[in-house]
Amino acid sequence: MFLSLLLQAVANSVGLAVMGAGIGAGLVALGAGLGIGRIGGSAMEAIGRQPEASGKIQTAMLIVAALIEGLALFAVVVCLLISFNL
Repeated sequence: MFLSLLLQAVANSVGLAVMGAGIGAGLVALGAGLGIGRIGGSAMEAIGRQPEASGKIQTAMLIVAALIEGLALFAVVVCLLISFNL
């Protein structure tokens, strides 16, 4: 079944681009989730080691998480533009 889907997508180059955009959007979501999870875990570990610096650590964690979310949103929008403009 998957092979027939791939063959249909290859026969129509627009389908291949849409499929690639969908895979790209999924990878972006996966990468953003893993990145934010790793930031959160590292921040909690750092706060556990040095509780007096928790304010600075939380601020840095939120800024980096917001930057990752912004990048992920930009990448998903690019994938959507690729899939809708074809």
